[in-house]
Amino acid sequence: MDRLKKLLCVAIMLFTFLPIMAEKEEETGLNPKEIVLEHIKDSHDWHVADINNHAISIPLPVIINSSTGWHVFCSSSFSHDVDENGYRQGPYNLAIATTGQNAGKIVEITGTDISVPLDLSITKTVAVMFINVIILLACILLSARWYRNKKPSDPAPKGFVGFIEMLVMYVVDEIIKPGVGKGYEKYVPYLLTCFFFIFTCNVMGLIPFPPGSGNVTGNITVTFFLAFCTFLIVQFSGNKHYWKDIFWPNVPTWLKMPIPIIPVIEFVGIFTKPFALMIRLFANMMAGHAIAVAITCIIFLVASKAVAVQLSMSALSVIMSIFMMCLECLVCFIQAMVFTMLSAVFIGLARVEPEHE
Repeated sequence: MDRLKKLLCVAIMLFTFLPIMAEKEEETGLNPKEIVLEHIKDSHDWHVADINNHAISIPLPVIINSSTGWHVFCSSSFSHDVDENGYRQGPYNLAIATTGQNAGKIVEITGTDISVPLDLSITKTVAVMFINVIILLACILLSARWYRNKKPSDPAPKGFVGFIEMLVMYVVDEIIKPGVGKGYEKYVPYLLTCFFFIFTCNVMGLIPFPPGSGNVTGNITVTFFLAFCTFLIVQFSGNKHYWKDIFWPNVPTWLKMPIPIIPVIEFVGIFTKPFALMIRLFANMMAGHAIAVAITCIIFLVASKAVAVQLSMSALSVIMSIFMMCLECLVCFIQAMVFTMLSAVFIGLARVEPEHE
């Protein structure tokens, strides 16, 4: 339900308020729709700010396999100006499309032929994800180092190490253990990794400048991979009772043959569970980022209005932005917890024994 509410808010913001506000683009020089979409989508350079109509961005490595072979260069090689066909021209007949079905992608232009080559570039999402992983590893390894040469009788850690221990104990005792059940220990590393990775990416996404500002968990490719990992673990952890309930459930025979109504429904359920994991995390994080940026744009869009309108709308926008940021801080933890909890529950359901039903 919360996912649907956020998506509805984004839809209202994008299709109602933003098109109306875009009419003031010539007066304010601000296009809210482009700002919102630029923040939530991936790109080949890391945009930081615009100063005097000059874009300040961090170039990223481009790795392309085109018809002329492999090419490795910097994204700054692409022109910042868009030509009449909507392309930012670059070397080796490559260009970044800004319009059409290939918008945001690197295409190869050979005469009149336009193709999409194999792109293994380090995009903004990938770069931010690498930074988040380094930060996460540093936090966990530094915390683990504290326990070296420590005894169980020693006083509990305080400060940052104590905070990490509290999170670990909470996730293990309150989420993983009840969800998975007996034999939960071997799933703890994966589920803890999911929780801390999602939580770190969510928190870093709230920082409006590098090394933050990345919409990692708002990228459906990332959430797809996380859900796919859970899907594989669930299937390989399933016992014979789990597979029996799918292909020969304990229901009246006429529901299983000659038309396997219930088995088909149960089989489809194998894929709908990870799909729900993927969409839940993606939709909530993407919607939260879009709403926060759109509300902030109100401050600049009312700059050309009367002083009373400008002050009132700016104050309202600041209050709403602060509220959304506080809400997003809570959502960062909740979404990491929900993904871990559902993954633990799905694994536990695949391992349940008949006598435990």
